Amino acid sequence: MPPANRSLLRAVALPAEHGGWSLTLEPVLLGLIVSWSAAGACLGAAAVVAFLARTPLKLVLVDARRNRVLPRTRLARRVLGVEAAAMAALTAVAVLSGAPAFWAPLVVIGPPVGIELWFDMRSKSRRLVPELAGAVGIGGVVAVVALAGGSSTRLAAACWLILAARSITGIVTVRDLVGQLHGRASKGRLVLTGELVAVAVVGAAVLVDRATAAGAVSVVAAIAIQRGLSRRPAPNAVVIGVGQTLIGLGVVLATAIGVLST
Repeated sequence: MPPANRSLLRAVALPAEHGGWSLTLEPVLLGLIVSWSAAGACLGAAAVVAFLARTPLKLVLVDARRNRVLPRTRLARRVLGVEAAAMAALTAVAVLSGAPAFWAPLVVIGPPVGIELWFDMRSKSRRLVPELAGAVGIGGVVAVVALAGGSSTRLAAACWLILAARSITGIVTVRDLVGQLHGRASKGRLVLTGELVAVAVVGAAVLVDRATAAGAVSVVAAIAIQRGLSRRPAPNAVVIGVGQTLIGLGVVLATAIGVLST
């Protein structure tokens, strides 16, 4: 394949948002640890494919809105078709495996994902609202995977709330740090608001299911860590990304350990 074609395929098939990998894999990992099942593994894999499919879908939507068909449009359609078929096959395997009902969270996941796609179609996906909506939406995968493995509705919902809180404070903090790297002033009030919302959300998670208390504590600890690091000069983007990945993994492990030990 010529270099130009390889570059086009890469642009069409691979997400540019590196942080999205962590936010997608965290709910899959937590759901499988809390309640392992083959059906859950298939649904987790489908979620990862859905994350990949967002890139070609975004290009198709943008080009459709602008009434144009480019070489990238045709390639994006083909890639999206393959990925849609893979998602359908994985979901079908989960259904045929006789897994417990796992569809309910999809009703709640739909609207925030729809908001993200609406902004995607208008090439405004870097704004705060779509980033938060997409992260909270994809976090619902933990509920889908956990329910497929036989977890209770309360535990599935509580785990989703824990990851939603982690995403809210993480995204707001990262945006602020990246802004500082580009010479913009820190938005301290917005960061504080994100932290307060995250604390309220983890409080709700504990009320829904006390088994997630350790996860709630880990989110508060993550906020404290982020707050401490923010007092230093903003690190480079790679360091910020690695730090958030480690924080996310810590929240997942703390939540899982708390649930499994209850």
